[in-house]
Amino acid sequence: MIELESVPELIDPVMVAAFEGWNDAGDAASTAVGHLDREWKGEVFAALDAEDYYDFQVNRPTVWLDGGTRKITWPTTRLSVVRVGGEKPRDLVLVRGIEPSMRWRSFCNEILGFAHELGVEMVVILGALLGDTPHTRPVPVSGVTSDADLARTMDLEETRYEGPTGIVGVLQEACTHAGVPAVSLWAAVPHYVSQPPNPKATLALLNRLEDLIGLRIPLGELPEDARAWQLGVDQLASEDSEVAEYVQTLEEARDTAELPEASGEAIAREFERYLRRRDGGPGQGPGGHATESGDVPYLRDPAGGRTRPPKPPRPETGRGKASDDKGTKGPDEAPGDDPGEGSGDTPDQD
Repeated sequence: MIELESVPELIDPVMVAAFEGWNDAGDAASTAVGHLDREWKGEVFAALDAEDYYDFQVNRPTVWLDGGTRKITWPTTRLSVVRVGGEKPRDLVLVRGIEPSMRWRSFCNEILGFAHELGVEMVVILGALLGDTPHTRPVPVSGVTSDADLARTMDLEETRYEGPTGIVGVLQEACTHAGVPAVSLWAAVPHYVSQPPNPKATLALLNRLEDLIGLRIPLGELPEDARAWQLGVDQLASEDSEVAEYVQTLEEARDTAELPEASGEAIAREFERYLRRRDGGPGQGPGGHATESGDVPYLRDPAGGRTRPPKPPRPETGRGKASDDKGTKGPDEAPGDDPGEGSGDTPDQD
């Protein structure tokens, strides 16, 4: 572990965290933090002691060769810093790891200890869940908080969720008790195509994060990946009439529920984001606005030597079906929802 003293003084720092496991459907949240770390060349300054928080029979270490020498990588949670320049510089503290197997309160206290020492002004925790949402529509992303004042000032929902929760809910509550402003951003991933990766959900989380913290995030190839992902799911769904019919049912339900939002604030938010991105930016071409709808199918040019992301598995007709327990509906769903029946509406997450 690098000593904390080696970290320079940060400018208006925000901590952004995501954890693989129960709260990370389609790996959307952890991939989003990984994208920030990669695009802004984050520097790791700390790693939590894996021995304290992980059951190695659940999250096994991996062995690899380094020039003929065998080494072991242990599952853990790492913290890194990214320095974001520009007219309004703001630094980020990125927390990325695996949901711990034990001692969650100590785990959260250790994370909060770093936040306190670094002067973090707000903690944003990313999550993703499975829901009854069609892949053909923009990914629903909800922003929730336990702080009533924060909910009013930042246009967030004040959580009313009751029920089982994951490390995202526990960390947010720990922040609230410690007096640290905390927000959770949740993306809904279609349950019938739950296998990772899901670049469309990752892109939606980053767009919402960008609006929340006022930073322009370089998106790189994510918009292209999202369109390619949707095209792949479109093709697979078209091969199964039952799945195609089910998707159409979800589309109709979603469109009916969102009719009131076809104007006003929703359009204003999209127009503001367009204005921010119309001149392009780092890692983007002109007009680099990252759309989520994927209305225009896009495939990368094979001649350019760039391959599209792997096609998702064939959609399953069973509702609520997932490849494992990762992101399964239930840990942080809207109050009153049956864990097996995701609503696809904006979730009220803990």
